[in-house]
Amino acid sequence: MSRILIVEDEPKLASLVADYLKAAGYEAHCIENGLEVVSWVKSNQPDLVVLDLMLPGRSGLEICKEVRTFSDLPIIMVTARVEEVDRLIGLEAGADDYLCKPFSVRELVARVKALMRRPRASAATPAGLVIDEASHRVSLDGKEIELTPVEFRLLAALAAAPGRVFSRDGLLEKLYADHRVVTDRTVDAHVKNLRRKLEEIRPGADLVRSIYGVGYKLEL
Repeated sequence: MSRILIVEDEPKLASLVADYLKAAGYEAHCIENGLEVVSWVKSNQPDLVVLDLMLPGRSGLEICKEVRTFSDLPIIMVTARVEEVDRLIGLEAGADDYLCKPFSVRELVARVKALMRRPRASAATPAGLVIDEASHRVSLDGKEIELTPVEFRLLAALAAAPGRVFSRDGLLEKLYADHRVVTDRTVDAHVKNLRRKLEEIRPGADLVRSIYGVGYKLEL
């Protein structure tokens, strides 16, 4: 059973969210104080975190940034401050999705399900590529590669089915859960950056291949 961590200092809201998630088949655990979150995540390795922005002890933004230093687990940020949205969905925070209060708990559960359906990185893939989701680390031929959270998800999606061709739209759905307005050229930009980093280790290798008029596939 997948475990969801709810970080929320409003007990009634946290309890309500937990009840809905349990009804949807998830295990739910609640934490109120921001100071307790990172150590709990490291010890218990939840499958997803619902993280409030304003918390006693430590802000959700700070927590999200620190979690991203060692894990790529999905994070849904919750905020009552609309002006924070741009920061939450940017690379600065590393959140996968966000909701503004007040929100529908049913919508939150739907967002959780959508994120949980994303392909998760396997411990190892063929031909020298190793993806460690728990530590958010990738290595090729024994050499570590520094990737952004979006690049990590892109590589994980491609590596989940080597040789399969993914359309740009299909990749966008796996990279972003906030329904932001972006063009398919956004995927091209991320692929370009990912290729550059892979080629630094395997010069001349075309690991992420473009299939004209269709999309991309990973070949190792």
